This record gives sequence, structure tokens and C-alpha cells, in this order.
Amino acid sequence: MITIQLTKLESALDQIRKTQPKLLAADAALIATALSVTGRHAVAIYEAEQFVWPEDYERLTNSMVTQIEMVNEAIEHNAPKRGSKSTVEEEPVIVTVGLMPNLTAGEQVLAERDDLKVVLSDILQEGVEFVYASTDIGWQWALDRANWNTISGNEISRRIKIKASFTEGAVGIEMGVGGPKKRPSRAKGAVEIEPEPTVDLEVELAE
Repeated sequence: MITIQLTKLESALDQIRKTQPKLLAADAALIATALSVTGRHAVAIYEAEQFVWPEDYERLTNSMVTQIEMVNEAIEHNAPKRGSKSTVEEEPVIVTVGLMPNLTAGEQVLAERDDLKVVLSDILQEGVEFVYASTDIGWQWALDRANWNTISGNEISRRIKIKASFTEGAVGIEMGVGGPKKRPSRAKGAVEIEPEPTVDLEVELAE
């Protein structure tokens, strides 16, 4: 499995030159760029549908709004009474969206180089580990800035956070404060609590 750091293209190039020694330097650079694009422009997967960034932004957020509202209702239902010492309001509720490498976007970088497209496809099939900051992934950047109050027409809790994680075709490691953080594969549209909750919060979502 090859590791591609989206914040350091030169590191990605070093990985390609080590794993593909027969490639010319210029071709290795093209492959490194294409691989980075497959990660940055990763396809979102939500409820078995695929969404391309940024074209499908409205379609994805409209698909997610029902779940966001259900999570919001659960938060309100489980909110501590006024004067309670519980810290439940501090705990984020995570709604996850799956990601998969965008082969089509990577192939566009390679233009008419069908020989390099084969190399790109083979690398993705063998497995890629993307190392990135949250702002490196198009969908994460966009969903972090979504105005759910406007989209839903209701007041949405700030506790709700959206996390886009690689679940198909690649592994993702998000770089954050304190070092890298693995993004384990999760069921599409799943909801999790981070950190471990101190109170029960159950959200049942229709498949």
C-alpha cells in the first residue's frame, strides 16, 4: 500500500518514484499529481449514492438534511434540564459520510496518456493510504461550511459535526492536533459520539 500525503506533493512524488522506478521523472510527477487529485476530489458515498465534489453539493446536503434533523431532535430530547451539571452539551455528535478515490478526476489530469491511466488504476487497486488535513478534502471542506439552519429551515445544534472518511478503495489518516488520527471504516450514514458519551443518546435512523 502506497502512502500519499495530500499536504506534501513532493512526498507523494518520492513514493511514486520508489514504487514505480521504471517511470520517467515527468511521468512520476503526473502520477503523483493524479493520485493527489483522486484524494482531494474524493467521491462522497451516502446511503448507497455517489456524489461528486463540488457539482453535487446541493444534492448531497439535501439528501442529508433528514438525518441531520433526526439527530437534532435526539439532541434536544436528551438535553439536560436547565440547571443540570451534566456536560452532555459539550459532546459532539458525528454524522459520517463515506469517501472513495475519484479515479475519473485523476484520469483527467493524465489527459491522453492511457499508459499512465493504467498505472494510476493499478496503484488504486493495490491500495492507497491518504494522509491529509481536513481542509485537503473537498467534501470535508464543503460540509464543514454548510449552513444547516438555512438548508433545513430550522435551528440546528452546533454539536452536530460532519466527518467525511475514506470507507472504500483507500484508507485515510487525518492529521490534526496531537498527530495523525485513523479514520476507521464505518457504515454509510452512521452516527457516532466523540468522545465516549457520559449519557445515553440513541439515534435510530431509517436505512
